[in-house]
Amino acid sequence: MIEVKNITKSFDDGRTVLHDVSATFHTGKTNLIIGQSGSGKTVLMKSIVGLMRPDSGEILYDGRDLLSMTVDQIKELRKEIGMLFQGSALFDSETVLENVMFPLMMFTDMTPAQQKERAQFCLERVNLKGADHKYPSEISGGMQKRVAIARAIALNPKYLFCDEPNSGLDPRTSIVIDELLSDITHEYDITTIINTHDMNSVLGIGENIIFINKGYREWVGDKQTIFHTATKALDEFVFATKLFQEVKDYIVSNAHKAEN
Repeated sequence: MIEVKNITKSFDDGRTVLHDVSATFHTGKTNLIIGQSGSGKTVLMKSIVGLMRPDSGEILYDGRDLLSMTVDQIKELRKEIGMLFQGSALFDSETVLENVMFPLMMFTDMTPAQQKERAQFCLERVNLKGADHKYPSEISGGMQKRVAIARAIALNPKYLFCDEPNSGLDPRTSIVIDELLSDITHEYDITTIINTHDMNSVLGIGENIIFINKGYREWVGDKQTIFHTATKALDEFVFATKLFQEVKDYIVSNAHKAEN
């Protein structure tokens, strides 16, 4: 579990981008941070990971305060963290297998044979058995994302951070990635935090959703309750398209019929 308590973050120009934000990200659940561009959700994730330091507050990893850790303690913590970047961030000059082996070479004492065995296991887990010797340029965007997921889980992380994992993917491939992230989260009991604006992801795997608006945490809920919110900014964000407005109208209509 990761707890964020009263986080405030300002930039040098005097702008406050996070205002006293508190949230709990649960273990074994897909935790989503949503909000419009410029809402502060990316700054929140960067603060939780340690890429930015907030002005005040606490960031607790199972009770351990990131902001009070020494450099050595932070290095140890990062061995427990997996990262899935927006653009996959694979090494073009290395094979799929070598990309997945990279964190094992950097952060473990495994022998090369053990590294290879673990990397192949992770590739099989994301349904990429047999792609070991291909290069990123030789596989599709969806496959590249799965390689990135395999690399993110190579160290068997307790915490997994995903920045816009469906960026640039078609809807069908996005669903595959969402389901894979959800399955891995539950199977390995990971605290997974996903930064997204993809409403299909929200409705598909949103077990714990934090809505950030203009730097404030305005709403917390799940994919079932998000349709019934009275929060105006969230309502506008969720139902920005005609399709989702029609979904909302359908749900509300059926709810009224059930009451009568």
